[in-house]
Amino acid sequence: MGQEAMNSSRVEIKPPTQQERIAILAAIRKCVLKRHFNVGGVDYDEWARRFDDRGARLLTGSVAEFEEGIRAALSELRSSHTVFYHERTNRLLPQHSIGATIRAFQQGGIQHWHFLDVFEEGLAQRAGIQRGDALLSVDGIEYVPPNKPPFRIDATHGLTVSDAQGQRQREVEIKIPFRKGTPERPPIIEPCSPRHAVIKPRTGILRIPYFPGPTGISFANDLDVAIADLTAQGCDRLIIDLRGNIGGSLGFARLASYLCPGRIAIGHSLTPSRLRQGYARDALPRVPMPRSKAEFLWALARFAVRDKSVMLLTQGLGPQPFHGKVSVLVNEWTNSAAEMLAGFASENQLATVVGTKTAGNVLGAVNQKLGGGYWLRVPVFGWYTSTGKSLEGQGIIPDCEVDVGGDPAAVVVDRQMRAAEEVVDS
Repeated sequence: MGQEAMNSSRVEIKPPTQQERIAILAAIRKCVLKRHFNVGGVDYDEWARRFDDRGARLLTGSVAEFEEGIRAALSELRSSHTVFYHERTNRLLPQHSIGATIRAFQQGGIQHWHFLDVFEEGLAQRAGIQRGDALLSVDGIEYVPPNKPPFRIDATHGLTVSDAQGQRQREVEIKIPFRKGTPERPPIIEPCSPRHAVIKPRTGILRIPYFPGPTGISFANDLDVAIADLTAQGCDRLIIDLRGNIGGSLGFARLASYLCPGRIAIGHSLTPSRLRQGYARDALPRVPMPRSKAEFLWALARFAVRDKSVMLLTQGLGPQPFHGKVSVLVNEWTNSAAEMLAGFASENQLATVVGTKTAGNVLGAVNQKLGGGYWLRVPVFGWYTSTGKSLEGQGIIPDCEVDVGGDPAAVVVDRQMRAAEEVVDS
């Protein structure tokens, strides 16, 4: 099965013609100079000069040289959410493809990747993979840390895995379906979100690996159902598990609204032009998350011909039985919108954040189609907390720092979850 899966994961990409390369390079240059959010303080004139110099060499190189050259140029922008990819890319992280995150551990002097967060109903869980399991090889190839195994959409991969102790070695097959990118979303396999359960009397858990949907309204409706179900079952303590969260949409603001009774500032977004011109936080328009599609369309119309920098507010959902007894779980794989939520909760002392420092990838991005199957993902607005703190490159430091432990067996125990339970109980 391993060799067969390896062969099935290789799909030839048609090399872009010279005219396509010229068009792709021109589109990237134009998009960056017009729309990129310059959180790194990059000198665009100098960047453009280097980009043009590099571009002349990329017109005749191999496909790999063409792609790597563009990625090297984009890395000089020093911002997250800045990616050049083909729609049939083989560079997807496990959390974007098979629904899991990984971490390196050493046993007996040998390092292996072990599964950390395994998303409910994700491809990895459906294949029988559990938290703590070791990933020994993918398609017959051993990937030793820090070399991460690549996963590709529209491919079947053969994985060799074992349990946390290196026993019960087995072969599993994971077929990753094809997903097209959109202006709002790269070609990822979206995790099922939200998921909720009562884990013990009076304590409910929300597992949120993603904030789906371009507007977040569908997620908000699903979240309402989950919260209502937990409270109906007598839960007055809440754990919000954001570990491995890949980010997403405005739906995070609905979750933020459940953490406080009234309308308060979550944080503010800035456009590139407002960043260049300067601004006063108190002068930004104060806008709550829309509750319906009609409200969302009205907000779009309101800002259609004006700068879209706003101070985002909670919705004022009223008191909740779990207020004052909320814990938020995060780790190094917690990204973007989930970091915005955790930062809001911690800054306003609405929940105790437990776990390890988050990724620090907190910019809002769009995807632009370039031609030849290629796309550019570029950040077009920045995010700051209500007090003006930037989380980009900084991440969230938990109020209660708890690592998973020094060996895979500790991962299975889930010390972070136990700490979160102790927090809400106390």
